Amino acid sequence: MRFLKYSTAAPALIFVLMTLYSCMGGGYLRTDPAASREVSGTYTLLLHGVRYSDDVENVAILDKEGDGYSFEIFAPEYDYTVLKQVPAKEALEKAERHVGSHYAVRKTELSRILDRQGNIVGYELKPLYHPLEFGIPDILYIDYTIKGNKIITKIWVRYDREKRKPFLFRR
Repeated sequence: MRFLKYSTAAPALIFVLMTLYSCMGGGYLRTDPAASREVSGTYTLLLHGVRYSDDVENVAILDKEGDGYSFEIFAPEYDYTVLKQVPAKEALEKAERHVGSHYAVRKTELSRILDRQGNIVGYELKPLYHPLEFGIPDILYIDYTIKGNKIITKIWVRYDREKRKPFLFRR
């Protein structure tokens, strides 16, 4: 009986440890608030969203050229546009137009994307919506996972906001 107790405990402990290890976020990059005046140089501009008139997943990523990293959006190719070698000022203008195209955008938020050493590898521009429309201004989750020299970007709407009815149809 004692043998059976220990023989099931060891595999259970290994399973728990492997599960915890797989959930660790070691490969994710972080973002910090940024000012538009600090954006300089040349960028590859990735414009995600604006697939239809009420699309809320509108995000722009400015990939700093020559830093050894390249961004890749985890979405079908028809969901985003890539513009290469865009000067900083022009990239910010195009990004602002793209992200601010939804009727409920109150303002946009610029953030720097940092690698593990704290170096800037790019910028993200995302929309902040009117709270009356969605309940909260920031309805998007954006994750940056690093694999080698590629940064995989995943963009999706918070689940609790995705199923929400428009303001006029709420009770």
